[in-house]
Amino acid sequence: MTRKEFLSQVGAGAAVLFVPACLGSLSGCSNAGTVPAAPTNVDMTLDVSSGALSVKGGYLVTGGIIVAHTAAGAFLAVSAACTHAGSTIQYVSGSNSFRCPNHGATFNNTGAVTGGPASRSLAQYNTTLTGTSLRIFS
Repeated sequence: MTRKEFLSQVGAGAAVLFVPACLGSLSGCSNAGTVPAAPTNVDMTLDVSSGALSVKGGYLVTGGIIVAHTAAGAFLAVSAACTHAGSTIQYVSGSNSFRCPNHGATFNNTGAVTGGPASRSLAQYNTTLTGTSLRIFS
C-alpha cells in the first residue's frame, strides 16, 4: 500500500466516524437554558389606532409579549417566546392561535399547548381596551 492510499483510507475512516456525530449535533433541538422567562409585572399601554393592531388579524411583538387583534375584534396577549426552544411565535389569524415557525409547536388563543414539541403553555396577560388605548398587564 502506498502512502497516498493509506492516507486516503484513514481519511475515509475518520469521515465515517465523525460525520454522524456532527450531523447529530446539528439536527438536535437541545434547548437547555435557551428559553427566556416570560415577562413578569407587565403593565404597558399601546395605541391601536394605527399600525399592525389597528387591523383585525394583525399582531406585534413588544417587550417579550405578542399582542394580537382577533377577527372577532378582541385582543390577546401571551409571552412571545416558544416554550420549546425560545423562538418568537407568530399569530395565526385564521385559527385564532399561535405557532412557532421553527419547530411547529402550536398554542391556542390562551397560550395552552395544542401541538408539540413544546410541552409548557405560554404565559397569558390581561388586556383592556379604552378608546384606542390597549392596556396589557399581568
